[in-house]
This record gives sequence, structure tokens and C-alpha cells, in this order.
Amino acid sequence: MASLSRSALREHIFKIVFSSAFRHGEDFDDYIPIYFESITDSDDNKKQLSESDIRYISDKSRQVIMMREEIDSLISGYAKGWSFSRLGKAELAILRLSIFEIKYDESIPQNVAINEAVELAKAYGDEQAPGFINGILSSVVKENI
Repeated sequence: MASLSRSALREHIFKIVFSSAFRHGEDFDDYIPIYFESITDSDDNKKQLSESDIRYISDKSRQVIMMREEIDSLISGYAKGWSFSRLGKAELAILRLSIFEIKYDESIPQNVAINEAVELAKAYGDEQAPGFINGILSSVVKENI
């Protein structure tokens, strides 16, 4: 079975990270199998996942969630003038995933992480989301060079 593209894998990770914002007090490890069970073959871009796809999505989702507090403090520092309550849940999930990729995942080039985040923002955020996400992530990259 062929693996999904990196973009498709990232979209699954985004959805898990996004949904984690609504699962307070719930064990994250219990949710991951529920997510995979919810995916049907009729959904676009949700063809049957290989075992390696499932492992990659699960592992990276866990890593992002485990580092959420540290990543959120970075987001707070870069989103000057924006409180967490003003950030949309989709935008916050995109920022969490992309900042994780920029700072902690050396297998993802920084420009790819930014471009993919902007694409996710176009698909899942409001109309200002792509520019907002791009601006924050560009600041993250500039300060971490």
C-alpha cells in the first residue's frame, strides 16, 4: 500500500491537533484510535492508510500535543497583541503543528513548514488566517536562524 503524501499526512496531524483542543481531560492516547476509526474510504484524500502512515501521524501528533505548553508560549510571544482567546482553534492548531516542524523536526525544511501551514490556513482558517500564519511563522524562522 502506498504511503500518503507529506501534505496529506500533515492534514491528518492538523485534524488531530485541532480536535485535541476540544478534548480537555481526555486521554489523548485513547482519542487517536477513535480518529482513525472515524476516517471512511469515501472521504476525499482519506484513502486507506498504511501502518507506517498511521504510526507517523500518531507519533507526530503526540509530539506536538506533548510540547503544546512550550509551543503555546512561543505563539504568545510572536502573536503580539493577540490573546489566545482571540485565536481561532484552526489557526492555533496550524501554528502548533508548524512551529513544532520549524523548531523540532529537522526532516521538514522551514520554508516547507511555512508553505504547508499557509495552505492549511487557506483550507481551514478564515480569510485573514493565511497572512496571519505566514507572518508569525516568518518571525519564528527569522529569530531562530
